[in-house]
Amino acid sequence: MNTVSILLLAFVLSVTGLFVFIWSLRRNFFDPNPAAAREIFSTGEVGRVDDPSATPEQHQALQQEMGEPAQRSASVQQALDSELVERIEADRSSAYVAFMFLACSVIWLIVASTAGLISSIKLHEPDFLAQHAWMTFGRMRTLHLNGVAYGWAPMAAFGVAMWMLPRLLKTPLMGARYAIAGGVLWNIGLVAGLTSIAVGVNDGMEWLEIPWQIDILLVIGGALLAFPLVFTLQNRKAHHLYVSVWYMGAALFWFPILFLVGNLPSVHIGVEQATMNWWFGHNVLGLFYTPMALASVYYFMPKIIGRPISSYNLSLIGFWGLAFFYGQVGGHHLIGGPVPGWMVTLSIVQSMMMIIPVLAFTINLQFTMKGHFRTLVYSPTLRFIVLGGFMYTISSIQGSFEALRSINTITHFTHFTVAHAHIGLYGFFTIVMFGAIYYIMPRVMSWEWPFPKLISLHFWLVAIGFTIYAVGLSIGGWLQGMYMLDAAKSFMDSVTVTMPYLQSRSIGGGLMTLGHLVFAFHFVAMALRYGSRRVGPALFHQPAVASK
Repeated sequence: MNTVSILLLAFVLSVTGLFVFIWSLRRNFFDPNPAAAREIFSTGEVGRVDDPSATPEQHQALQQEMGEPAQRSASVQQALDSELVERIEADRSSAYVAFMFLACSVIWLIVASTAGLISSIKLHEPDFLAQHAWMTFGRMRTLHLNGVAYGWAPMAAFGVAMWMLPRLLKTPLMGARYAIAGGVLWNIGLVAGLTSIAVGVNDGMEWLEIPWQIDILLVIGGALLAFPLVFTLQNRKAHHLYVSVWYMGAALFWFPILFLVGNLPSVHIGVEQATMNWWFGHNVLGLFYTPMALASVYYFMPKIIGRPISSYNLSLIGFWGLAFFYGQVGGHHLIGGPVPGWMVTLSIVQSMMMIIPVLAFTINLQFTMKGHFRTLVYSPTLRFIVLGGFMYTISSIQGSFEALRSINTITHFTHFTVAHAHIGLYGFFTIVMFGAIYYIMPRVMSWEWPFPKLISLHFWLVAIGFTIYAVGLSIGGWLQGMYMLDAAKSFMDSVTVTMPYLQSRSIGGGLMTLGHLVFAFHFVAMALRYGSRRVGPALFHQPAVASK
């Protein structure tokens, strides 16, 4: 079979599958009841805003912006009280597990941020902290990558998922002990893996540097974390599986498979190893971090504004589009490499097809928030969630066009690619996780955030810092690529032109790290219940509900 036939067949299969799915939605095969979009709301909750990170004044202004809700009848109020008692039981079942993962995520965030800032400074000050081998750029940058990829990011995602599952399925979390065991194994493996990297022992593949002998702990830990999903699904009381369950369920099952295949010893050799490397590297972003963050956006955004998502069918199109098109996009990182041309071309085609699910999400986000963007002034959590959602659109569209050979020729092997990766993993995933944690922790601790102004400070530090970081590296990377393509310029010219932008990267990274320290301090203060206590209007305390 020739290259054209393979590409045409892949394209036809993907498009046919997507249109069959769209047709099934139109025929109501998957969702006979459009009320699925309201599944995350209890009786009488639609129209009432909910943001536990907001001050009482912010909450009141947020409610006024969304419009006063309809009055509840006595029967509706009674039904709501009953459902809130069940919700509290669900929250209590997941509180300890969620807190364990979120606490670990904050620790790894600080560790990874520190390593990232140090490695950034080394790019323009190479003698900075060069006295010890483990602090050289090669090891420090790898510690940063693995600290983010297997520390902060999955710990935050698992914590959010374990808290959301019982809420989405309207039943207590089942199998929490498996999640705890999985989390313990994961963190033991991560500590061992980072130590191995620090002393110079690693597998030599980006995103897969941790030795495979240690990776076994992460595979087992990741597999154990899928058990609560299975057990809780079996005991669900929800009438519909809300789209967030689809995203989280897929992510929790996709990751162990990806990680296991990527780390099989003595299987991936030579060119095939490079192909597998970018198959894993891209898929862990698109099939684990991305669906976990999208699940969070689809839950927290409508909950905060008290309004169901604009189109439930669009949300499912986004999910299946991601599943259909994302699997082969990593190959565009091998343009110009010794790999079959059809494989690279297939990756480019799949990368462009990813525009479909991205537009589905973007349209849904826009129409859900339409007429209510002023709520971002009042809701701290919503600022993070909506900003992260828009970053998903930017990073995904940018990634699709970056896969084209004409653009890839310039951006490949430059700092532009680094900026793009951070727009996705930081601008999208991390920003959304911040917003989710600000919503979840008051429910976990039965305690409001003690210093609301620190939330605002955190937001502006990371937003301004990341803007400096991403814009600077994008401009510097593009110039770097142009210089490398100019035969009249030496390689050192392409290095020299990036210096001001590498310095701006460190400035932006420094602001982001400062924001992370503010976030970590606020998290610890809340965990210790330090500071003045606020009585938030959206916080459900067990005694208050029991007394009704």
